[in-house]
Amino acid sequence: MRPVVKFATLVIGSALALAACTPYEVQPIPGSITYRGHQPRTKLTKSPIGSTFTNQIIDEYGCMAMETYRIEPDRSLKLLRRSRSASSGGFGFSC
Repeated sequence: MRPVVKFATLVIGSALALAACTPYEVQPIPGSITYRGHQPRTKLTKSPIGSTFTNQIIDEYGCMAMETYRIEPDRSLKLLRRSRSASSGGFGFSC
């Protein structure tokens, strides 16, 4: 294969691979503030729209996890991310 064709193939392949990616949305789990669609509107009326806060929970694997939420313009909460603490977890494995 000629260098130009190899480069074009690489560029097209990379573009297709990136186009196939879909954004990952974090789903609430038991213990999350927004689990089962729960939205605590009354406690957040004085919080600025767009502000973020964290919530510490035990995840589905028994590991400590920190969730980050953002207050949306309609005062609902959006779960942005969840990260596990580096500690030993349940079920015989570490987090």
